Amino acid sequence: MTTLSDSANSQASQDGSPADQSGSQAMIEAHDLSKFYGNFAATRNVSFSIKQGEVAAFLGPNGAGKSTTMKLLTGYLAPSTGYASIAGHNMASDRIAGAKHLGYLPENGPLYPDMSAHSLLTFFGNARGISGRRLEERMESVIGTCNLASVIRKPIGKLSKGFRQRVGMAQALLHDPDVLILDEPTAGLDPNQIREVRKMIRELGEKKTILLSTHILQEVQAMCNRVVFINEGRMVFDGTPAELTRQQPDLDHRFHELTGAEAIL
Repeated sequence: MTTLSDSANSQASQDGSPADQSGSQAMIEAHDLSKFYGNFAATRNVSFSIKQGEVAAFLGPNGAGKSTTMKLLTGYLAPSTGYASIAGHNMASDRIAGAKHLGYLPENGPLYPDMSAHSLLTFFGNARGISGRRLEERMESVIGTCNLASVIRKPIGKLSKGFRQRVGMAQALLHDPDVLILDEPTAGLDPNQIREVRKMIRELGEKKTILLSTHILQEVQAMCNRVVFINEGRMVFDGTPAELTRQQPDLDHRFHELTGAEAIL
């Protein structure tokens, strides 16, 4: 099993940054990230790096600190201590440059129910400085990737949860980022919709670096080649799914062993 201390020892380079043993660039980096609200620590000293081309599951029970850590990674929240980097850009001091490489889908995506999906994508494209033929090309690409053609002119408020999730994914992909951070992308979807989203993420993972949070163990087995485990705001595991299950083949029992919580099967 790879523990937090094992991971830190193997990844820490001489300058304190996560080392890259394979030569691939580290695209997502957390350096001793902590977030305090008074005496409450939402996260404490979280450190890990996700390399180019990896699809990593950020695993943990509800309330473990997954969403808070993701907000710190994206620059949405300022850390109390430590810092986050996206594609080598410090998200505190160089956030705009980092955001050009980042697509972020929060748990409750930034959707305006009175807008059509087409209008929303146009709005976000313009906000990101994309216009003209380039915007048309990118919209055509994400509409195809997210299978939105049948609802593209409908008001978002009239769409099913599954289609709203696809619209949220489309806006995160619109500027063709290198890195995707997805907060529980299958939450609230029915089984057919979950299969479609998982398939889409697997396809995106062939070209992009992805970190997705979940407390559903099948997400790990279906999509990911890396697992970062967090519980009560602290990292408790960082390694591959095979390493996670090496000592305990039953992943649900392994989840319970690490967190004391029951996973969603």
